Amino acid sequence: FPNSGLYGSYSQGQAPPLSQTQGHPGAQPPQRSALPQASSFTPPASGGPRMPSMSGPLLPGQGFGGPPVSQPNHVSSPPPQVLPPGTQMTGPPGPPPPMHSSQQPGYQLQQNGEFFPSHSFSWLSGTWYFLFFCHFTHVTSSLQIQVIEDDRNNRGSEPFVTGVRGQVPPLVTTNFLVKDQGNASPRYIRCTSYNIPCTSDMAKQAQVPLAAVIKPLARLPPEEASPYVVDHGESGPLRCNRCKAYMCPFMQFIEGGRRFQCCFCSCINDVPPQYFQHLDHTGKRVDAYDRPELSLGSYEFLATVDYCKNNKFPSPPAFIFMIDVSYNAIRSGLVRLLCEELKSLLDCLPREGRAEESAIRVGFVTYNKVLHFYNVKSSLAQPQMMVVSDVADMFVPLLDGFLVNVNESRAVITSLLDQIPEMFADTRETETVFAPVIQAGMEALKAAECAGKLFLFHTSLPIAEAPGKLKNRDDRKLINTDKEKTLFQPQTGAYQTLAKECVAQGCCVDLFLFPNQYVDVATLCVVPQLTGGSVYKYACFQVENDQERFLSDLRRDVQKVVGFDAVMRVRTSTGIRAVDFFGAFYMSNTTDVELAGLDGDKTVTVEFKHDDRLNEESGALLQCALLYTSCAGQRRLRIHNLALNCCTQLADLYRNCETDTLINYMAKFAYRGVLNSPVKTVRDALITQCAQILACYRKNCASPSSAGQLILPECMKLLPVYLNCVLKSDVLQPGAEVTTDDRAYVRQLVTSMDVAETNVFFYPRLLPLVTTEPPAVRASEERLSDGDIYLLENGLNLFLWVGASVQQGVVQSLFSVSSFSQITSGLVRAGSQGEMGSILPVLDNPLSKKVRGLVDSLRAQRSRYMKLIVVKQEDKLEMLFKHFLVEDKSLSGGASYVDFLCHMHKEIRQLLS
Repeated sequence: FPNSGLYGSYSQGQAPPLSQTQGHPGAQPPQRSALPQASSFTPPASGGPRMPSMSGPLLPGQGFGGPPVSQPNHVSSPPPQVLPPGTQMTGPPGPPPPMHSSQQPGYQLQQNGEFFPSHSFSWLSGTWYFLFFCHFTHVTSSLQIQVIEDDRNNRGSEPFVTGVRGQVPPLVTTNFLVKDQGNASPRYIRCTSYNIPCTSDMAKQAQVPLAAVIKPLARLPPEEASPYVVDHGESGPLRCNRCKAYMCPFMQFIEGGRRFQCCFCSCINDVPPQYFQHLDHTGKRVDAYDRPELSLGSYEFLATVDYCKNNKFPSPPAFIFMIDVSYNAIRSGLVRLLCEELKSLLDCLPREGRAEESAIRVGFVTYNKVLHFYNVKSSLAQPQMMVVSDVADMFVPLLDGFLVNVNESRAVITSLLDQIPEMFADTRETETVFAPVIQAGMEALKAAECAGKLFLFHTSLPIAEAPGKLKNRDDRKLINTDKEKTLFQPQTGAYQTLAKECVAQGCCVDLFLFPNQYVDVATLCVVPQLTGGSVYKYACFQVENDQERFLSDLRRDVQKVVGFDAVMRVRTSTGIRAVDFFGAFYMSNTTDVELAGLDGDKTVTVEFKHDDRLNEESGALLQCALLYTSCAGQRRLRIHNLALNCCTQLADLYRNCETDTLINYMAKFAYRGVLNSPVKTVRDALITQCAQILACYRKNCASPSSAGQLILPECMKLLPVYLNCVLKSDVLQPGAEVTTDDRAYVRQLVTSMDVAETNVFFYPRLLPLVTTEPPAVRASEERLSDGDIYLLENGLNLFLWVGASVQQGVVQSLFSVSSFSQITSGLVRAGSQGEMGSILPVLDNPLSKKVRGLVDSLRAQRSRYMKLIVVKQEDKLEMLFKHFLVEDKSLSGGASYVDFLCHMHKEIRQLLS
């Protein structure tokens, strides 16, 4: 440990023996099993180094399903291994002795099921403490893996049934099926806590954010049915007259079924004659299980014309492909590659249900300093180009023949895609425009009276004279100054205005960037971000290196199901209300989330605050309603309902938190904060909030114990390690190699991530492939064995790290070379048959099949294609690989997990004193 500085001054000294920790004396037993409520750890204090003491593992390990994840109440942890008094340590700590019985000699079972040694400890110096800690982390990492494996084994085999209010779902890393019995699946909604404090005072005391991460159009596994579509005809869906909440399983029917009481605002409503049904002896409608809206947590209504713009049903949406044909785009091979791919990709446009062909129409624009529109009407023998050079006053030069049906105009479209690379092959134009391109696409959709999506393929900073012109403002000297926030802000307000117009038209923008230098991602991302679109970035694009990743991303982006021209509102029962929203969308008022487009990868994170006292008996309700236009032009309402418990005891709040969702919210809150506050202020606020959460638990829920102990709630024992990963992420603490554009790109990316994505993004998975049995290990250099090979992934990148002492047979089986020195490090490119190329050849042996199968499996789980890089031990690329070993101290100054834990303990002690 450092002797001074951020983490305080630690002198060589003495420490008292461990003390036991117990749960809150008045707490209810956990839902799943009687398990320890708290983890405790005794870091060094000013009085000298202290021994670790834990009732549950504090340091993360991983299962195959992902990085360390927290979940309350799974298994009771075996005792930590300790050194008897007087033991001499002559070498590095070895593995713990095998445990044959849960109750071993020398350990006494405590009341709460925790073990502690019955003998006392010897006093340890700082050096001894550090050696002990290394040994201790080795022991606990395997226990943490066991927790994740137990969750997978215990909760992955049976469906998660949503009929019980306030249930904490399985881990995001557990593969499980969901059976909808009245509450929305955790694939659609995950909460920071499933037990909400009854009062605002209690919520302020705990400082635990009350938030939900909502993924309204989440993709479901094949074994789970999509939400049922309910058609109420011309009368439309039944709603509460006062608060406008939609009919759901929590509505209470009264007076023999003739009226119903709204579960959100308590208003009494009449039941329309056509919806009337008798009640059974329990007061439930006899047709409840025949109606999705009365028995399921998620379902859809067909919307009536009242829910459509101008009281007119919408037309099917359109896709417009807008291709940069400046010198950089042509020279890199991008334009030729893209045009070739589009010929086949246009057969894969999203379609409704079992429809034979997609209803989506397509159009094409190319541009540099001017825009070229193409008439691809089916009756033409050849496509026709129309040039608009007045980019200051953009208009669409043709209507008929611009947006067409793919099958009807196939020959003309194919001819166009063949001609585009040849037409611009000799261009010398390097300057581009950007805002007028989006303006043109939006005007085309407006003229066609439909919603749609623009696919923009752009290469450089738009410096040509036109609206939205940008200048190079990249300045690394601003990092760690009060002006650093300007690096994340758009340099002009023109793009916000343009985005607002796009949202009004239902024009979503997906941006594919191919920069060779600074392009001001912070500004170019504004329109995609506010319209619900996506941004993809391929720096220094080369066809041979990046073709596989770009084409995979493009195919997935074009094919995914999208809801267009969408509006989302979150209603709550009396006592709480939605007050803040995070994600890729636009808001013109305080309640409606407007999205020109919304796909199955995007989330909207909602924070709630109290406006009245909640009732423990009735709980709290959330209803998310999304109005959108489907790919076939059908107007629909998707409804998700969730019932949560309410509590008067802080212990119940802490027992039902979900750390993974908590970190998702905190990261998004911090990443928005850098727009308006210095990064240091944002980092300090995160640390303070975390310390307040843990100090409140220590003060109100844990039994009295030594102030030298760090006591964490069972379900938050990984909060410090995860928070440290957020704090030293590239947005909040960039290394010298991280560009301004990279930081802006990651910031907007995280804004829409779901819980599983932020989980692996901030704490990457490290999977040993050869010598060890556990499917994953902690992300730390000390876990790497030079005799093994490891696969590391964080949702955006894949690394294959090869130890210098790997057996020759393993090297031969995987790389088809005879020695470690002959392995080529670097990017694994696709071969001619789409295989993994020469660095990682396709070989017919178990190890090769296992590694390639694992890579394919990981890629299939992620929303973006992860390129694979082979890294040899002590190779120059190893520095990049080590950037993702997040438990270690980072080169940019980020603390190691151990150091941060000590700092967090110091913060908690200051709050308590």
